[in-house]
Amino acid sequence: MLFQRLDAAFPPSASKILAVDLSLNTTHLLAILVTASFASGLNVYATVATLGLLARFHLFALPPTLDPLASWWVIGISTALFLVEFFADKVPAFDLLWNALHTFIRVPVAALIAWGATAQLSPADQVLAASLGAAIAFAAHSGKVAARAAVTPSPEPFSNMALSMGEDAFAVGLTWFATQHPYIAATIVAILLLVIILLVRLVWRAMRNLFKGAGEELHELQRAG
Repeated sequence: MLFQRLDAAFPPSASKILAVDLSLNTTHLLAILVTASFASGLNVYATVATLGLLARFHLFALPPTLDPLASWWVIGISTALFLVEFFADKVPAFDLLWNALHTFIRVPVAALIAWGATAQLSPADQVLAASLGAAIAFAAHSGKVAARAAVTPSPEPFSNMALSMGEDAFAVGLTWFATQHPYIAATIVAILLLVIILLVRLVWRAMRNLFKGAGEELHELQRAG
C-alpha cells in the first residue's frame, strides 16, 4: 500500500524518456558501469538503493532494462538490507562472516547490473560487460577486505567502525558522483584498481584469511550452539 502511494507520487515515467539518450552513449554508460561495479564491491545494497532513488526522483536516467531498480520495492528492500549491513559490518568477528558471504552477492549483482545495462549491445559485448563488472566488483571487495585486515588487529573498535562508515559513505557518494561526472569517477576507480593490483599479494592474503577466519567463527558458533 505504501509503495503504491509512493509510485503515484513519484512515477518513474520521466526517467524512462531520458534513458533513451543514455543508452545510445556507450562510453558514458561504460564509465558509469565501471564506477557502479566498484561501488557494488564495497556495498552493493547502498549502490542499488542510490541508483534506484536517483532514477525515481528523475536525477538520473537508467537504461530502460534497469528500470526495475527504480521500483519502490527494490529501493525499499535494498535500503533495508543496507541498514542491516550498516550494523552487521561493524560487529567484530561477525563482520568476517558477513563479508565472506557477500563475496557471492556483491560480485554477481554487479555482473547482473552490467548485463542489464548493456542490453542494447551484442550478446558477446554483454558477456564482456558483465565479466568486467564482476571483475571490478571483486577487486573492490578484495581491496575492502585487505583494508579491514590492516585495521582489525587494532585493539580499539573505533578504527574498524570508522573505516566501515567511510566505505558506506564512499559507495553512496561514488555512485552519485558517477551519474554527474562519469569520466572523472571512472578515472578515480581506475586509480584505486591500480593500487589494488599493485598490492595484489596483500589483497590475496587478506581474502584467504577472510575465509579462514569466517570458517573458524562459524565453527565456534556451531560449538557454542
